Amino acid sequence: MTQDEIKVFCPATIANISCGFDVLGLALGTIGDEMVIRKKEQPGIVITRVTGQDLPLEAHKNVAGVAGLAMLESLEYPEGFELEIHKKIKAGSGIGSSAASASGVVWGINYLLGNPCSEEQLVRFAMEGEKLASGTPHADNVAPAIYGGITLVRSSDPLDVVRIHCPSDLYASVVHPHIEIKTADSRKILRTSISLADGIRQWGNLGALIAGFYKEDYALIGRSLEDHIIEPIRSILIPGFDDIKKHALAAGALGCGISGSGPSIFALSKGRDTAGKAARAMSEVLSALDLEHDTYVSGINTKGIKLITGERENH
Repeated sequence: MTQDEIKVFCPATIANISCGFDVLGLALGTIGDEMVIRKKEQPGIVITRVTGQDLPLEAHKNVAGVAGLAMLESLEYPEGFELEIHKKIKAGSGIGSSAASASGVVWGINYLLGNPCSEEQLVRFAMEGEKLASGTPHADNVAPAIYGGITLVRSSDPLDVVRIHCPSDLYASVVHPHIEIKTADSRKILRTSISLADGIRQWGNLGALIAGFYKEDYALIGRSLEDHIIEPIRSILIPGFDDIKKHALAAGALGCGISGSGPSIFALSKGRDTAGKAARAMSEVLSALDLEHDTYVSGINTKGIKLITGERENH
């Protein structure tokens, strides 16, 4: 690879993390897309190849193309880029498939241009891709993909992203049942208002979860991984959710919830061994339902998107 062409790893992400709807997210290390980005003299974005999924090659119909075009327009860059997108994250899985594409392209373009843009600017461009995917320019997936680790989106307009300390022994388990839930559809079923009592309960959990991350207080993290607003509604769409959650907690997980808009379900644990046990327990429930699924165990990816120079390391 020359400096006119790079290959990048674009991580899957867990958004919301229970009580942080639309504001919290974290990056995973063992699952993600790969993307090749190369300079070209002609202006614009050309997508030459997509593998792993049937996605549009037209830039204005593809989240990566839309994000890249937004960046080139902002920079008034006279030339362009070609993209190859190798999808390893299934669309509609709830672990940031569209975010991986949108954030990967802007990170890669920024790298090839000598890093003229800040991470916050890259998030803003990637949000344009998310808008195409879900109708809402949310940042809770693209922010951790670009910043790495755990991020808090204090505000989307104006954009204000805060890096959150990541405990060293925190691991995620994810099961992805092979059903598709589109983000746009899952947002339509949500309530547009909540009671003051529910709000107070949620704010308490969110504040305590952030404190737990900084203090590396795993018990506090576990007590705070509660969602009484979004999860009760969205969990209806996921077969076996209550049993999956119960089995994950019984296996030692700190907490368990819906990843993004679902159908993937995540659990956070202290230590890789416990995370592995939780993953197996979650998988067993789906197997008993004869539901095909994927299972992942990962540390928190504190680097986010990164160059692929050889064999990709596992986190």
